[in-house]
Amino acid sequence: MKEIAQRISELRELTGINKEEMAEYLNIPLNIYSGYEDASSDIPASILYEIAHKLDVDMGLLLTGEETRMNIFTVTRKDKGVNVERRKQYHYENLAEKFIHKKAEPFIVTVEPEQYNNKPNTNSHLGQEFDYVVKGSLKFYIHDNEIILNKGDSIFFDSSYGHAMKALDNKTAKFLAIIL
Repeated sequence: MKEIAQRISELRELTGINKEEMAEYLNIPLNIYSGYEDASSDIPASILYEIAHKLDVDMGLLLTGEETRMNIFTVTRKDKGVNVERRKQYHYENLAEKFIHKKAEPFIVTVEPEQYNNKPNTNSHLGQEFDYVVKGSLKFYIHDNEIILNKGDSIFFDSSYGHAMKALDNKTAKFLAIIL
């Protein structure tokens, strides 16, 4: 996370964007954004996607420090995607970090069961998102709605609305997330 934060800070400075402008673009408080840049807070995958967009770079550059080069195809072997976020509840694995000029960011997201029954904190970001459950069951929260999704179920939504998911039945769940 420290390396990703450092790359973001350096690229932001090289492009002449100040922290305040970036925080405003992301629609988050400056202190939250500053926490991302000093690596004191984990960066949500959706925010990382938006930062890459603002900096006009491919997200793979932020994740790996290497320019993405693949323009015909890229293969990501099982469990070999780049980890994006290390939060207690979610684990994101980027499935196409080496492909250049992507129109979407695909992730496998693992959701660990919570030890409490509270609604998780919601997240929002520009664009749209498609989620397809590949393992377990999730309670999906979006804009005052709660929807149960089981293996094989999917949801497509406007991701500017606050959304979150929680693993059910005290079991780990996984879903394919495609952020557009």
